[in-house]
Amino acid sequence: MSVIVIEFITLDGIVSDPDGSGGTPTGGWAFRHGPETVAGDKFRLGSTLDEGVMLLGRTTWQLFSRLWPNRDDPFSARMNAVPKLVASRTLSDASAWANSRVIDGGLVDVVKHEQRDVIVIGSLGVVRALMAEDLIDEYRLLTFPTILGTGDRLFPAGGPPAYLECRSAEQTGAAVLTRYVRAAR
Repeated sequence: MSVIVIEFITLDGIVSDPDGSGGTPTGGWAFRHGPETVAGDKFRLGSTLDEGVMLLGRTTWQLFSRLWPNRDDPFSARMNAVPKLVASRTLSDASAWANSRVIDGGLVDVVKHEQRDVIVIGSLGVVRALMAEDLIDEYRLLTFPTILGTGDRLFPAGGPPAYLECRSAEQTGAAVLTRYVRAAR
């Protein structure tokens, strides 16, 4: 089992409001580069979506539950089929998106006991909780040629150190997909 974090990110490390749904003044930055940059399996998840489980925070799950069920292309079918775990203290009904359930128990315990690969998309609170416990094995970052100067950063000042190895980097539209894995200890 491995934990894979998926994020849209700016050159200065901002991950907040890439689609503009948060209503921030700089929101929507990822979608300014056209749909081809963000559409489909840009993160090269492939069979991991078929065999793994997705872990989402409440806000990301609620956004996705309004978008993905209405799509019917092959990648959307995979997104709709994957089992989804929702980390939330307030959400009780996850029936709006097929194969979703609110996790029972603590987030860290659920991840530690999961047998499948765990894919975390967006969900910065979830990512930071897993960072704090050194549970992230891989980061797949779609980096956009944008500098915002303000917003939530993936790696905050004063956060835990992470030693990573770059496994790949490839241009995809206006962005660059990089894959970083935990360095051997």
